[in-house]
Amino acid sequence: MHVGDFSGGEDDPYARGKYKHVIEKLDYLCELGVNAIELMPVKEYPGDYSWGYNPRYFFATESSYGSTAELKNLIDECHAHGIRIFMDGIFNHSEAESPLTQIDHDYWYHHEPRDPENNWGPEFNYEHYDENLETYPARRFIGDVVRFWIEEYHIDGIRYDAARQIANYDFMHWIVQETKQTAGSKPFYNIAEHIPETADITGVDGPMDGCWHESFYHCVLEHITGETFDLERLKDALDAKRQGFLGVTNVVNYLTNHDHNHLMVELADRDIFDEAAFKRLKLGAVMLMTAMGVPMIWMGEEFGEYKPKTIEQNKIEWSLLENDLNRELFEYYKGLISLRKENHALYTENINFFHEDPESKVMAYVRWNDEGARVVVVTNFSDSYHAGYRIENFPENGTWHEWTGDYDVEAGDKNILIDLPEYEAKVFVWQQ
Repeated sequence: MHVGDFSGGEDDPYARGKYKHVIEKLDYLCELGVNAIELMPVKEYPGDYSWGYNPRYFFATESSYGSTAELKNLIDECHAHGIRIFMDGIFNHSEAESPLTQIDHDYWYHHEPRDPENNWGPEFNYEHYDENLETYPARRFIGDVVRFWIEEYHIDGIRYDAARQIANYDFMHWIVQETKQTAGSKPFYNIAEHIPETADITGVDGPMDGCWHESFYHCVLEHITGETFDLERLKDALDAKRQGFLGVTNVVNYLTNHDHNHLMVELADRDIFDEAAFKRLKLGAVMLMTAMGVPMIWMGEEFGEYKPKTIEQNKIEWSLLENDLNRELFEYYKGLISLRKENHALYTENINFFHEDPESKVMAYVRWNDEGARVVVVTNFSDSYHAGYRIENFPENGTWHEWTGDYDVEAGDKNILIDLPEYEAKVFVWQQ
């Protein structure tokens, strides 16, 4: 969520959203089923508008969004609504005129960029050790920052921007331990933005709890737009264990984020509009909510936001919810999130791909737990309507409830016969 673009001042394109406007939308987020918000950076940055990845003052909150008291009030209100708050932490670099750069640049930062093509400001030097003070200056500073935000604002997790550029697991291990010790008995979730993703960062010897799953985004986009059909890539996206990740909290899946266009923009660029576009958005949503991992939604994606990515002000078009197709997409997301919360088959890392049909571009997989909960997903990535399509090796004979159409179907001899429209998913829930 970008506070400035999320809500507030809809009648004035130049007015920025504030913390208080997020509070006004908490009932909407609760209706959708959101249980955590990842705030794009809210540390003080220069200028009137920014995504926030140029922090100048690490202990100050962005004044254009409201006061520190109002940010604390937002976090308290989120907690009262059952919503956790994750902070976007910029610990790879700072803005060029941040005070530490003026005091003694090379004491806290690398002298020059290590990777000039991926440089966003002076880069903290976590290897530099001051023998006189017996401390790592940059580590000590960021440690103070992290402890301050946990103690003062009661945040519940941190997303570490540019973890690949930080490239220091020793520092990451240390800072993650600092977060957990400061948070005490409260669960604290540490997430790496490591592009491309790497399972090592959340592995047995890795420092982080979770990692953004960038390949999920690319794979789903290419499949719902009809650019490719690759069963092995689909299976990697849906089951990150195949890529070396260990469990459900180790990957954060998403259909898009602030660094990418909304899917509606990608579809429009390929001349896919109206009902055809919304069908494909729903197909992507099913994959997001039934994949192994933690699902994340970029604000507005749940109702078909259409504005292209820009670093300029880019407010959500809330009036889209007045349109039938947009409202239907919102209700679809709302239902899928409810299904994900209620059906514990989707809590596990268990997934089995039991039906693969490259010729028809159909794939089916089952999620389950040890208590008997089962969810089967059947996906059609073709532009053909498959009438009377038979799915063999179905996990269980008996009654299954098809969630998207709200009807029951009987499986016999371990197979079912269904109609499978183009670019659509069917979701079958086992009726125990």
